[in-house]
Amino acid sequence: MKTTILGLRTVGYRVSDLDNAKKWYAEAFKTEPYFDEPFYVGFNIGGYELGLQPDEAVNGDNVLAYWGVENIQAEYDWFISLGATQHEAPQNVGGEIMVASVKDLWGNIIGLIYNPHFKLP
Repeated sequence: MKTTILGLRTVGYRVSDLDNAKKWYAEAFKTEPYFDEPFYVGFNIGGYELGLQPDEAVNGDNVLAYWGVENIQAEYDWFISLGATQHEAPQNVGGEIMVASVKDLWGNIIGLIYNPHFKLP
């Protein structure tokens, strides 16, 4: 069986205080964000994405790893067909980049991302 999953791409953390989190992560990882908007702050850490998303009601769904895919809708549908449930339906988050996430049968969140700009280091 050949996998259609391309490998890890992004780890996202939901934070209740985006400004303080941005400062903390910049210091902790010794790098400044390359993308800084009120809805998302992105850092390039060794060629991989570390993202911060504001969420006033952090409820335990505050860590999200995204697996790269070529066809986000097909992969999302595949996971759903295996019994996973919707966490976040496929959506465009800027340019050509699409994200989605599902919960597996045990409640774990699996993120999917289509990002044609991502290049392995």
